[in-house]
Amino acid sequence: MTDLTSLTIAEAREGLAKKEFTATELTTSYITAIDGANELNAYVTKTPEKALEMAKASDERIAKGEARPLEGIPLGIKDLYCTKGVGAYACSHILDGFTPEYESTVTQNLWDDGAVMLGKLAMDEFAMGSTTETSYFGPVKNPWRAEGESIDRVPGGSSGGSAAAVAARICAGATASDTGGSIRQPAAFTGTVGIKPTYGRCSRWGMIAFASSLDQAGPIARTVRDAAIMMKSMASVDAKDTTSVDLPVPDYEAALTGDIKGMKVGIPKEYRVDGMPEEVEANWQQGIDWLKAAGAEIVDISLPMTKYALPAYYIVAPAEASSNLARYDGVKYGLRVNGNDIIDMYEKTRAAGFGSEVKRRILIGTYVLSAGYYDAYYLRAQKIRSLIKQDFEKAFQSVDTILTPATPSAAFELNKEITDPVEMYLNDIFTVTVNMAGLPGISVPSGKNGQGLPMGLQLIGKAFDEETLFRTAGVLEDAAGILEAPTKWW
Repeated sequence: MTDLTSLTIAEAREGLAKKEFTATELTTSYITAIDGANELNAYVTKTPEKALEMAKASDERIAKGEARPLEGIPLGIKDLYCTKGVGAYACSHILDGFTPEYESTVTQNLWDDGAVMLGKLAMDEFAMGSTTETSYFGPVKNPWRAEGESIDRVPGGSSGGSAAAVAARICAGATASDTGGSIRQPAAFTGTVGIKPTYGRCSRWGMIAFASSLDQAGPIARTVRDAAIMMKSMASVDAKDTTSVDLPVPDYEAALTGDIKGMKVGIPKEYRVDGMPEEVEANWQQGIDWLKAAGAEIVDISLPMTKYALPAYYIVAPAEASSNLARYDGVKYGLRVNGNDIIDMYEKTRAAGFGSEVKRRILIGTYVLSAGYYDAYYLRAQKIRSLIKQDFEKAFQSVDTILTPATPSAAFELNKEITDPVEMYLNDIFTVTVNMAGLPGISVPSGKNGQGLPMGLQLIGKAFDEETLFRTAGVLEDAAGILEAPTKWW
């Protein structure tokens, strides 16, 4: 029998239906693989007993002919999703010991569809970062290495644990979240597929918040089909989240027709940034050629507000973070450092509990919201945000989807850029506009660079038109070919 961890979600679903193996056997294969991959540091909490219990229940349902859409499929869950009875720390010291008594809507949807939980996956602390190096539990290593090298590379962030685990075959798929690129950038760095849905497509209830008007749940998977299967289960309207939208959830897998003839694909001139590596430019051109060969019409477009997206994002996101993170004070849950009085306890707890990147963003956010600066910074950033949205609305009058690079480079070395926050923030240059406008975006593996490291292309779609994204992404994937697993070194 093939190694069960090499199967995609679609293949595993088929094998389970044909009774070629059991959910328990599939889950056991993943548990063994996880135990052999400690060096990657992708999991912060392993739940093998829970996984086997869920797998057994799936086997019973399959035997009765009552299989649900994800029956017996083992998944990893990003550490900012609250999971009942299993710790949720957002990879922060300040949430030490926090065990939720409730389940996030997205994970509940997955369990209701029969998925199996393997454990919680590492991330940048409170999702703040682009490398998964700000995690309190230590950095995650990318399973990919440059050819002929033994140097560790970052898996991207903040969903680096999710992306690394999917690439390393230590989960069949994973939940992730995207505030400014945190699904698409790690997917590009690890040769996986990651989609950030339209804001409101998935419920945010039970997700530990970073920036509430930007955060969105989404899947990271090995193939476009797998991402479509997961997304169908994750998306839903939710009365507990007033920003979730009451629209029918389409069958995304059915959208993978392979037919994009006559589709108009926009190429924004503003994404040709100074200093972009030649291989990123060449990869983008390759993507354009693939879509043209499949019958799409290529249209040059302009998104003039793009240059203001990054500075505006780094005002809006920290402002919302400073507000959201005010609740972590040592009183009700998580870390508590005793002090002489309650104010002293607050200060000592927050000083000890938050890492330096989180503190930096809280300080920036508090500053831009303070009296005298609110109008100068926060209000202006929100106006820029409206203009960015208008840019896209205008562009989508003449095109169906937009093709851009996913990242300005392939995965870089661990510990290389963490010392320069501004350079780190530039990793989000191609992705933040999508969050600012609330639109869907998908990153698809599009080959490798000269060092043998994965590269990704990004497709941006109209609001709630994820079907077009999946269909176009499927064509890109067919042209590029599905990447093989990284050579195992861990």
